[in-house]
Formats: sequence, C-alpha cells, structure tokens
Amino acid sequence: MKIAVAIPCYKVTNHVMGVIAAIGPEVDAIYAVDDACPNHSGKFIEEHNTDPRVRVLYNPENRGVGGAIVTAYKAAIADKMDIVVKIDGDGQMNPALLPQFVRPLLRKQADYTKGNRFFRPESVQDMPPVRLFGNAVLSFLTKLSCGYWNSMDPTNGYTAVRTNVLEELPLDKLERRYFFETDMLFRLNTVRAVVRDVPMDSVYADEESNLKIGKILPEFLRKHLSRLGRRYVYNYLVRDFNVGTVYSLMGTLLVLGGSFFGIAHWISGNAHNQTASSGTVMLAALPIIIGIQCLIAFMHYDVSNVPTEPLSNSLDDLHTPARSPSTNLDI
Repeated sequence: MKIAVAIPCYKVTNHVMGVIAAIGPEVDAIYAVDDACPNHSGKFIEEHNTDPRVRVLYNPENRGVGGAIVTAYKAAIADKMDIVVKIDGDGQMNPALLPQFVRPLLRKQADYTKGNRFFRPESVQDMPPVRLFGNAVLSFLTKLSCGYWNSMDPTNGYTAVRTNVLEELPLDKLERRYFFETDMLFRLNTVRAVVRDVPMDSVYADEESNLKIGKILPEFLRKHLSRLGRRYVYNYLVRDFNVGTVYSLMGTLLVLGGSFFGIAHWISGNAHNQTASSGTVMLAALPIIIGIQCLIAFMHYDVSNVPTEPLSNSLDDLHTPARSPSTNLDI
C-alpha cells in the first residue's frame, strides 16, 4: 500500500524540517500544508527541503488544523494513496512511531488508528495535572458522543486512516479547528469504521498551545451534546430499531413519568398540608428505579455495539475486480 504523511504547518518553522527528516523510507509522499501561516512555513520548507517526496500545499486562508488536514486528505485521495498519517509539524509527534500506526491498517484490523498517551502509566508522568484531568474529561465526553467506548485520548492528533474510508466521509463538513479530532471520530462512527488506539508517550516541545480551556469548554460541551443526539437518532431510530432503542425509550419515559408524578404529588401535598401515602411514594419511586435500570441496560448495549469489522475490508472487496470464471478455477 502507498503511504502518505500529512503535516499541518502553522508557526512550526523551528521544528518542521526535523520532522520531515525523521520520516522513514516506507512513506511515498509527504504533504506539508501551509495554512496561511504568518511565518510563511510553505516557502520556508520549499527553500530548505531536499526530500523529493515533499509537496507543499497552500490554503488561501487560515482554516485551522482540520482545514489543513482535509486539504492533505483530498490530495492523497487524488494521488491514489492508500493510507494517510497525520503528524504535527511542531516536533511533539515522533515520526519513528509511524509503522505502529500503519501496521493495524496494513493487517486490515482497523480503518483508523490514533495515539493514546494514557495507555502506560509511565507515559503520563510528565503530563501537567490540569492537562491530564482535562483529557480524561474530554475522553469520557467523546465516548458518549462518538460511541467509541474503547478509545481514550480523543484530542490526540497522531492518526492514520485508510483513504477508501475517507472517501465515505463528508470531508468538507468536518470541524476545522480544535474539535476536528473528535468530529472525525463521530463521522467515522456513522459509517461503522473500526478505530484502534496506539500507545505512545507524550512529548512537549517549546511550542505554546493556543488552546484555552476556559474559552473552548462551553463550545466543546455544546458540540458533544449535538453529536450525542445525532448519533442516537441515526443509530437507534433511523438506521436501526433494536433492543437498545427499547431500553432507552422505556427508561426515559419511566424516569420522566415517575419524576413528574412524584413532583406533582409533592407540590399538592405541601399546598394542602398532607403527607404522601406509602403507595404514592412507591408509584413515584418504582418507575424511576426501573427506568434507571433500563438506561443502564441501554448503556451496556451501546458499549458492546462498538464497530469490530473494518469498513475498509468491504470497500476493498467492492473495488477488487472479479476473477474470470474460465481461469484459475479451484476444483
């Protein structure tokens, strides 16, 4: 398979040439995307690069990391690459790990691989506590909204993907900035792609992150809730109606019904100075208890419903020419 590397370039002139130099011979093409960089990263690469695999792409305006990677994805698809690996140009992702990210794709065990800095305890020893906590919270929210319960570290940008799977995604609708990695997981879940984590250590160079938690947290919460609702409607109402649908609908109705019944009788009892009978309490509490059990059962079903059969395998079969029945017969 032909392997390409996509490098988003925005204020990375101090590190990008070292990143390019560290990319091994197993890679066929390297796309360096100048995302309207004020430091003119693209021109810098063209002036200092001697690697014939490198091709500099230019975005006319700053589109964020997502917009830069989509530009590289489209170029890889047009050049008929099979796998695209995303490596940031700031030196925080070790290109020597690339074979580990590509291997599950070559073995047809996954459609998309991503880094996981939480797999080994030793990997997080140097991670700032605030970043560690924030990533843990974001990981849980991503599990809820994207459905990949076996995946951690959703903001990790070290990824690899099959291009035939990319062709199934609405690339122009992907988030362009900090939510790009999470939105990518959401889109992959809608096509039932298999995602696998690759253990890696965290590396911190001298580049400063532009991500301000206090500023982006409300936006992230809103987008997670939006994708959670869309994933539920698509997977449990539109595409399929299964036991998970029954659990979720019954659980929600029972919890809401019991809650409204209990609150109504509590207000009425206070207004008339009456104590609720044990029967009234049971009629309020029992639906809530049963409803919570149904919602737990739904969560269990959703966790067990993570995609396990790589989508790229069936896509490869669709594009494989049928063997002539008159030759090479197995008798």
